[in-house]
Amino acid sequence: MSSLYPSLTSPHSRTNDSGHERRRNLMFVTRNTEYHLREGVCVAVRDRRTDCWLDGHLALGRSLSGGVRVLPNGSAIPVPDTPQVGEALYFSADGRELITSVLCSVERPAKELVQSYAN
Repeated sequence: MSSLYPSLTSPHSRTNDSGHERRRNLMFVTRNTEYHLREGVCVAVRDRRTDCWLDGHLALGRSLSGGVRVLPNGSAIPVPDTPQVGEALYFSADGRELITSVLCSVERPAKELVQSYAN
């Protein structure tokens, strides 16, 4: 299984002795929604306004396929790497595509939040 997760680089990355990123969980934040990914697979989605988990969201269980960058002229281009702030998440599986709104931040979720995931 190919995953975009290892391609995320950060000045605050933590690596193990072999040089691989050891963080397993990332939180991609849009204006209204948090997308929680573990090793590149969406394991939880939360509404930012209500703080409620969205158990029926289409992103759940899907691997992150890449991102989408929206240019100033409105054109959208695919981004094969891990999406960054200002880009949208792109999930594609079983012929169904999902593109989120643009990211406000990419964060490491708090341990307590990770422990609250349903799965």
